[in-house]
Amino acid sequence: MKHILILTTGGTISSITSKEGLIPQNADTLLKETLHDSSTELTVKSIFVLDSSNIQPEEWKIIAKQIFDALPLYDGIILTHGTDTMAYTASMISFMVQHPNIPIVFTGSQLPIEHPLTDAIDNLRCAFAMAKSDIPGVFIAFNRKIMFGCRCVKARTSSFDAFESINFKTLGRISATGLSIKREMIHTTSLKPKLVLDINTEVFLLKLTPTTSPKVIPLLIENGIQGLVIEAYGAGGISFIRRDFIKEIQAAIQKGIPVVVCSQCLYERANFNIYEVGTKVLASGAIEALDMTTEATVTKLMYALGQTSDLKKIKEIFLTPISYEINPENYNN
Repeated sequence: MKHILILTTGGTISSITSKEGLIPQNADTLLKETLHDSSTELTVKSIFVLDSSNIQPEEWKIIAKQIFDALPLYDGIILTHGTDTMAYTASMISFMVQHPNIPIVFTGSQLPIEHPLTDAIDNLRCAFAMAKSDIPGVFIAFNRKIMFGCRCVKARTSSFDAFESINFKTLGRISATGLSIKREMIHTTSLKPKLVLDINTEVFLLKLTPTTSPKVIPLLIENGIQGLVIEAYGAGGISFIRRDFIKEIQAAIQKGIPVVVCSQCLYERANFNIYEVGTKVLASGAIEALDMTTEATVTKLMYALGQTSDLKKIKEIFLTPISYEINPENYNN
């Protein structure tokens, strides 16, 4: 018999309608009834009841500790979570709970579980199938797709097909034949599970527009940021005429502030070697995010800064895959 743990955190899946909009409630009984299976023993535990907009680093640490402590006791873990920040939480847990030996599966819904047209039941059953699969890792199960947690982005606000797997194939799907998994995509390891709670949350994400002033960077540093992620144009373009970001990036790095550059484009990698605007960024000492999502880039910088303040070591961490967030086989670093 399989032993599956369901950890609940709130979100739309457990919400009810009120005068002020959807409000998360405790829906543990409904969740357990939805996944009733005589061959599986289910345990449901509520961690907190929050809209995912209010799930922040403090909650990440609680979630990570709950998951890690449960690893030796269960065959799989499902974590229900609001969709708006699920990609951030799944990415962060991928770095905080390393080398898990069982499936850790995030899911949620676009409509509450009590809504007559809800997608919650399908998503829960998809997550349930993955949790029983014996395939270790951190995943998101949504709209009958199984995706790596740190590869996901919420791409649609209301569609049931809310999440996309960015720059990485979808790991699995649910169809009439059941759960189908591309097992060749899974990397096995003999490393024991590892819990990392030391993260540095003083990381800022700056999305460039043609009018963004580079003066914002020293202001951010003056206000205590210790790491900067810049969403650049295309493959990594950053302006240096009139609004000279290169100068401020170099100044930040000289002060020991790591600067990581990713692309505003969802698909394909950041590549500083294509255009002059990119090579100048590379020469400044900035770190390429390669094919990582923005969510994975931000959370990995928080993780890296929690381990070290040495810029060379931070770069090494960024260029070393931890949980499928980058594909090093595509690059010559």
